[in-house]
Amino acid sequence: MTRTPQANSTKSEGGGLFRTADGKNYAFLFLLVTSLFLLWGVCNGMIDILNKHFQDSLHISKMQSAFVQFANYMGYFFMAIPSGILARRFGYKGAIIIGLALVAAGAFWFIPATHIGTYWSFLLGLFILAAGLTCLETVANPYTTVLGAKESSAVRINFAQSGNGVGWMIGPVLGGFFVLSSTSEANTSNADLYKPYLIVGLVVSVLTMIFVFAKVPDLPAEEECKVEGGPAKAAVKPLFKRWHFILAVAAQFFYVAAQTGVFSYFVNYIHSDTPALSEGMAKSLPANMTVLTDGAYHITDRGAGELLSFAAFGLFLLGRFTGSFALRIFKAHSMLALYSIANVLMMVLVMFPLGWLSVAGLFMSFFFMSITYPTIFALGIHGLGEETKRASSFIVMAIVGGAIMPLFMGWLADNWGMRTGFLMPLICFVVIAIYGLTWQKLENQDADPK
Repeated sequence: MTRTPQANSTKSEGGGLFRTADGKNYAFLFLLVTSLFLLWGVCNGMIDILNKHFQDSLHISKMQSAFVQFANYMGYFFMAIPSGILARRFGYKGAIIIGLALVAAGAFWFIPATHIGTYWSFLLGLFILAAGLTCLETVANPYTTVLGAKESSAVRINFAQSGNGVGWMIGPVLGGFFVLSSTSEANTSNADLYKPYLIVGLVVSVLTMIFVFAKVPDLPAEEECKVEGGPAKAAVKPLFKRWHFILAVAAQFFYVAAQTGVFSYFVNYIHSDTPALSEGMAKSLPANMTVLTDGAYHITDRGAGELLSFAAFGLFLLGRFTGSFALRIFKAHSMLALYSIANVLMMVLVMFPLGWLSVAGLFMSFFFMSITYPTIFALGIHGLGEETKRASSFIVMAIVGGAIMPLFMGWLADNWGMRTGFLMPLICFVVIAIYGLTWQKLENQDADPK
């Protein structure tokens, strides 16, 4: 029976969490690659405060503000396949350097974009930046799976994605400090929007130089199949006849759609659907997070951004860490199914007017989303050998779900209210749960050459 990408033990035939079967230890390289996860977490975290900001500064609807995500994820869509080609042509190190250069270019573009001041100019910067992040994700995700024993691949990718979770926490704080209002009056200016991106561009420039001089070997992935009465050998099934991979692409499409929708409209939901705070609750929070309006305390836009950063993404990060340990005990596909079913229930709570229980459901959805992206990735590329880089590019391309589906969510919110908009992620989590429940059967069929 084919083994699933989990680690009931951290050692296998001389390998370990960061040590390969030949005895080489890649712990330092793993930490260096994890910095890339932190980087794109920061960049994507900043995007999530732009929806509400552009609604105020450019006077656009919720649906129109979703073009922030559209521009970002279309960058992923168009660059995913070229990223796979770059990884095969120049190796992991070359693709990482190219990706970092594009991220820096996109970040620095916000300086002239701020002077131009139009919606399209900001969207262009997000598109360029996303193209660079695509290179990094296409390379870094599968690379973490080969920096140690193959049985620990899902554990490593979830540990690395914990760096992504830290970045998601930093992003809204960094962006919100410059663009979100701490009063009842919305910030209608884009004059300071370039500042957080200038910081990103400078950091990325330094990180690029580190990778130029770092030793980043091009490690191959193993390929598995089941052969009756004999040892494993190279699988003969073409990539697009391996259903555990094909449905991973679909599952990733729906997951990024759900994640982007929940992240992007979090500030809107807190702003419009959170019950009024009691005086005690308001005074327990920092002054810039609450405002007294018509005799009741409410959370400000900046306050919502800080709740997104510290509370929501704090739960997201906690889920990444605890999930990484749980994946060393439980099967990855079972964990994926369980967490996705939990998120279906969280979306039900969010959609109904249940007061603070609905708000709690929104926050807890971050915890249960935590392991989904990296686990789908690990399940999708499991046992693909030389096809891993190409498969990785298709799974990254599935991120386009974050470009398309939030537009639908915004349309629902504009017409029937923000609560109704969360019907979109609910449907997505149902699809992901089905993938988790059926993965083992699909993988067994794909690993059988007959």
